Amino acid sequence: MPTITDLSPATPWVAFSTTEQDWQQAPQSLLSTMYMSMLLIRCFEEKVLDLAGQGLIHGPAHSAIGQEGGATGSVLAMVAEDTINGSHRAHHQFLAKALHYVSPDGIELNSKFNGDIVEVMRKTLAEIMGLSQGYCKGRGGSMHLRWQESGNLGTNAIVGGGVPFAAGSAFCHQRASTEHVAFSYFGDGASSIGSVLESMNLAAAWKLPLCFFVENNMYAVATHIDEVTAENRLSARGLGFAIPAWKVDGMDPLAVYLATQQAVEHMRAGGGPTLIEADVYRYFHQSGPLPGSVFGYRNKQEESEWRERDPIQRVYRELERREVIDPAKMKSIKTAINQTLDAIVDEFTVVKDGEREIKAELWPSIDFVDFGVKGDMSEFDDTPFIEQETCSSPLVDKRFIDTVANTMRTQMENDERIILMGEDIHRLNGGTNGATKDLAKLHPQRVIGTPICENAFVGLAGGMAFDGRYKPIVEFMYPDFMWVAADQVFNQIAKARHMFGGDTAMPLVLRTKVAMGTGYGSQHSMDPAGIFATSAGWRVLAPSTPFDYAGLMNSALRCQDPVLIIEHMDLYNSSGPVPEQDLDYFIEIGKAKVVRSGTKMTILTYSSMVQITQKVADELNLDVDIIDLRTLDRSGLDFDCIEQSLTKTGNLLIVEQGALGTSIGGMIADECQRRFFDLLDAPIMRVHGKEASPSVSKVLERAANAGEQDVVEGIRSLLIEMGIAA
Repeated sequence: MPTITDLSPATPWVAFSTTEQDWQQAPQSLLSTMYMSMLLIRCFEEKVLDLAGQGLIHGPAHSAIGQEGGATGSVLAMVAEDTINGSHRAHHQFLAKALHYVSPDGIELNSKFNGDIVEVMRKTLAEIMGLSQGYCKGRGGSMHLRWQESGNLGTNAIVGGGVPFAAGSAFCHQRASTEHVAFSYFGDGASSIGSVLESMNLAAAWKLPLCFFVENNMYAVATHIDEVTAENRLSARGLGFAIPAWKVDGMDPLAVYLATQQAVEHMRAGGGPTLIEADVYRYFHQSGPLPGSVFGYRNKQEESEWRERDPIQRVYRELERREVIDPAKMKSIKTAINQTLDAIVDEFTVVKDGEREIKAELWPSIDFVDFGVKGDMSEFDDTPFIEQETCSSPLVDKRFIDTVANTMRTQMENDERIILMGEDIHRLNGGTNGATKDLAKLHPQRVIGTPICENAFVGLAGGMAFDGRYKPIVEFMYPDFMWVAADQVFNQIAKARHMFGGDTAMPLVLRTKVAMGTGYGSQHSMDPAGIFATSAGWRVLAPSTPFDYAGLMNSALRCQDPVLIIEHMDLYNSSGPVPEQDLDYFIEIGKAKVVRSGTKMTILTYSSMVQITQKVADELNLDVDIIDLRTLDRSGLDFDCIEQSLTKTGNLLIVEQGALGTSIGGMIADECQRRFFDLLDAPIMRVHGKEASPSVSKVLERAANAGEQDVVEGIRSLLIEMGIAA
């Protein structure tokens, strides 16, 4: 017979509840602040629903009425420097943190509250209404609320999407040797999504001071928790990652407060992440003023039973028992709050023909629509740019791959804020190709190997960059892995600056290597340029020589936007001149380079195809301009350089290696056709790979990717269009 031994979790998992003694011992100032904070939030959200009913809220109105106990109870256990983020339903969390920030000594139990509280309500309501007076200048609205000064990192409309960013904030707290902690609030629906679970594992592995705060209201819109998980006690999620977990009644704000105190103490002591599950209930449907029972997915009896456990009333009863409040005083306070909110609404609106409408002058200017998609590059105002031809330092030949490592080595010595992370970059003497050679030996605490969880670790890096204290360089071993992390790469990192008002930098560098031609097949061989170019927040760089790599990487690290650096494995063993000693120089982002001059044709290309195109032009003795684009994002393409060339040649060929569907050439051709139509003497021609992704078979891989013969045929096709015999 086999021996069977019961195993036990490596970490505590407890149910937490209060006693009457806990309530009796709670400081009156705490209960008063708790009551006032929840009441302010409740009245605020009721006003939001009222405005939505009048058509004054554009978009959804996700209220958390009924859930105030979880937010307020937890926030009051924090200090101002602690950070939080939340999901699409986060007015209560945002307001709780903001109110606690402006009233660190508490909120008195009366009908007079300070101007800072009024201003929090004013700016939050303005943001939800989409007005320029809001925290994000109206861009974020209800679902994207950020006020970094108060510790509000930014709420998120993607379910679970903000959790990796919170991990990045926690990483910064830990790395800076503070005792501050981060909280990420999300609902029961998000507890099954990959970004949350990946972040739990990463936070536990690195002992990050991050609390995963689950507001379990039992419904993901209209789907009950029992329909989507076999274990509806969501705090059990922590056990699998060795994260201590508390399950608490979220309708009992004091229980939440006391449980959070324990969790915070654990994190401040260096114990790593925690998980709190608060059982709460939203009184209304997903969005709007109607209860869920109207839509048939829950019944009125259930709603009534939860309302009887209202968190505000629970605190009120204790304050009434202490004879510090009565119905008259409560009514007076609530009236004062509503009058304040009415005054704010009057400030923002005007009544015309019996209907209220927003004052036209308060809307953001339409000129603001693209502001902050990327930064203004003012960080380069005093930067001297050079090219290989103007470099005054002695040059020596170095391998491309060695220059990759040596450039990062130089910058890590210059800037202690740079942190590298990725899979295996700390092992194998420089990762799988030597790109980080010797860096882990020199900086063992700053070259971090990650679990296989691109969604979590690139999102964590996004949170680091948005925090601003550190500069992450992230490696995706292969570009195709971006699909695993697509939400963080494109929905979060790329959009964060713009979404939250346009002013907050996102200084992140993402390195990846193109492996076309190496036999790694369909899922490891793509060129990511075309996909990243569709995401306006990214800058995309593709150096083709060691000299350009160092200069562009240095500029990427100075840039305040997220930058993708595309490396190509075909170039790794190639050599070229670089400064013998000083790799600390800059090449301008957005500046292409003419690598061969001619008058008959303009050829645009990048990365490994630059050398191939030059080889073809040499062998055929062609009179052509070859332009190494170097910068590939739409806003960074050097159209001045292209225009100067087309003014001479009148003919354009775009050359790239990768598959047609994800190629960047179509976008470049479209831009050039619209910008330079009058300069063109023939149709724009393109060289690109086939429809299929590369296969492992050597013959099929060569057929799938564009190569030397494809460039020859592309040139001949354009010559025919030009009326010249090929």
